[in-house]
Amino acid sequence: MTVFHFTGIKGSGMSSLAQILHDSGNQVQGSDIDKHFFTEDPLRKLGISILPFNANNIQKGMTVIAGNAYRDDHEELTRANELGVDVIRYHKFLGNLMGQFTSVGITGSHGKTSTTGLMSHVLSGFAPTSYLIGDGTGHGESQAEYFAFEACEYRRHFLAYHPDYMIMTNIDFDHPDYFKGIEDVVDAFQSMALQVNKAIFACGDDVHLQKIQANVPVVFYGFGSENDFEARNVVKNTLGSTFDVFVRNEFYHAFEIPLFGDHAVLNAMAVISLSSYEGIPADVIHKQLLSFGGVKRRFTESIKGERILIDDYAHHPTEIKATLQSARQKYPERKIIAIFQPHTFSRTRTFLNEFAESLEIADFVYLCDIFGSARENAGDLTIQDLCDLIENCVILKTEEIDVLLEYENAVYLFMGAGDVQKFQAAFEKII
Repeated sequence: MTVFHFTGIKGSGMSSLAQILHDSGNQVQGSDIDKHFFTEDPLRKLGISILPFNANNIQKGMTVIAGNAYRDDHEELTRANELGVDVIRYHKFLGNLMGQFTSVGITGSHGKTSTTGLMSHVLSGFAPTSYLIGDGTGHGESQAEYFAFEACEYRRHFLAYHPDYMIMTNIDFDHPDYFKGIEDVVDAFQSMALQVNKAIFACGDDVHLQKIQANVPVVFYGFGSENDFEARNVVKNTLGSTFDVFVRNEFYHAFEIPLFGDHAVLNAMAVISLSSYEGIPADVIHKQLLSFGGVKRRFTESIKGERILIDDYAHHPTEIKATLQSARQKYPERKIIAIFQPHTFSRTRTFLNEFAESLEIADFVYLCDIFGSARENAGDLTIQDLCDLIENCVILKTEEIDVLLEYENAVYLFMGAGDVQKFQAAFEKII
């Protein structure tokens, strides 16, 4: 039996895929840098070996799955080529895997991970389901009928996939280190739409998705009356949201979700639309929505005395607004303190004014130094450039974390795609 070796196993998708292959009875190992990432915790729980990067990790007879962050000249990939070992890029391996199931892809500039988690949970309540979620969660079922997976648009990686169904949550300009502008992003999603085999479920409230062309039915969901699946009578409170769903102007079912913000209702509408299309009974959908516990690093709460600490992956202005809206809905009487760490210099420069505008919604803002990526670790601006555009803003260092103690009965939002968790961990130590 071949050993699957993952080069870059701590990557969110890579970790999830490793778990799926392990659950399916395969021998799995991987390598990565020494730094701890939350995505490695489930791997260690399963007993999957995580080694330091080293050419000697690669042996004849293995299959190497390479993370997209690592170039072909990486020492392990070079050794694999020398030994004649098969090297398959993550997105290509995933594209081949999904052919064994009724595949449900979830893509979009924002909301992919949360919607994939919700979709997986609902499908699992109806039939055996394998799933790959971008928060580092993966699960393989030996008799799986469905396979739900997160499909990332970055560098058009999702074009390796030909799923049965595809949910498209929204289209927005992001990844400015790759995409040239919004038209380039739209072009990528349009290309993806032509590769779907059965149907697309798209948010009809999104002006860009309204123009998507496909060779299969495009079913629209959203708040607008022109959508095929429309959310009406939305009521948001401190416990979540309730809403009625109408299908082409006919009442379908009333739903309740323990989630917050308009984006959460839209995510649920995507799942409801596809599930209904697949013949899943409305009461099963309702029950599964109610019992959904969320995904990692998406509005993940911990209570420390009178303080509420929330860890969230938000790293784009649109996502920051959505996270702040969720906090305002759940905790309307409390001060909202935003602790934000920008991710990549190119994104910070491109959206500098939009970041400032989105963060102004908070009562007070603390900014952490810009987190550089493996592809881009320097830039021509500093965190001070963003701080200068925001009122009630302070630059935060971990060694000065005690300044956050000024607020007691408050909600602290630790937001970012880098290592903002270290600021939360430092704060928790002194509370």
